[in-house]
Amino acid sequence: MMPLLLPLEVTIPANPTGWDIFASEFLGTLVLILLGAGVCATNNLAKSKGRGGGWLMITIGWGLAVYMGVYAAWKTGGHLNPAVTIAKVVAHIYDPNVTLNGAVVGSGGIPVTFGNVTLYIVAQFAGAILGAILAFLAFKKQFDSSEDVDPGLKLGIFSTAPEVRSYAWNFITEVIATFVLIAFVLVAGGTPAQVGPLAVALIIVVIGASLGGPTGYAINPARDLGPRIAHAILPIKGKGTSDWGYAWIPVFAPIVGAILAVVVVYALGMQAV
Repeated sequence: MMPLLLPLEVTIPANPTGWDIFASEFLGTLVLILLGAGVCATNNLAKSKGRGGGWLMITIGWGLAVYMGVYAAWKTGGHLNPAVTIAKVVAHIYDPNVTLNGAVVGSGGIPVTFGNVTLYIVAQFAGAILGAILAFLAFKKQFDSSEDVDPGLKLGIFSTAPEVRSYAWNFITEVIATFVLIAFVLVAGGTPAQVGPLAVALIIVVIGASLGGPTGYAINPARDLGPRIAHAILPIKGKGTSDWGYAWIPVFAPIVGAILAVVVVYALGMQAV
């Protein structure tokens, strides 16, 4: 199977170590969240030169953040997202030759094992938390100057929230958006263009522009929960609550969407090989 998110023409260590796995996913997810939360802070905070840049700026910023994060995490295939990692596990059930980073075992491939999957996911959450903290530090003076800004806008820098709160429909929206992401990733490696991470960046932009309006399109448990934890522990002036009542949706809905995408893609025989 083609790598899920791996750039073309890279040399992977013959036997990636546990540290290789952790460092790669940690750094890639840190870059993703630092830049993604940064574009939201640019849009939302007072005394930011980009304040009010709008939804399109945010979706393009998040798409490019994914692009940079995938390249940073080249050793592991640039998952940056537990839903992607879980999708690889499900794909491995269908095809035992599937590895976590797309390469062949013995030639840089990372086997699908409990230990390796755990390393991926732990690194993703750790990178997401630190990335959000760094975004806060980068905008510390803007946060200090935004005491009168709606606390929801401050939380929106870190994590997602629905415009219309209906947990069942919010869950469905996140399932659909994640389904689109994972299905695209599974089939895109078989297309002639093979533009690698750029294609993933573009699908993130279009998901945000087309399906992101209802919930803010988390489509990634680490992307939402990690920064939400950072929001809860950081000394942000006038920050309000971290909305833990909603927090389960952007964690579990992307996992459901990812599993459904693998099942459907394999049922249709459309997976890239």
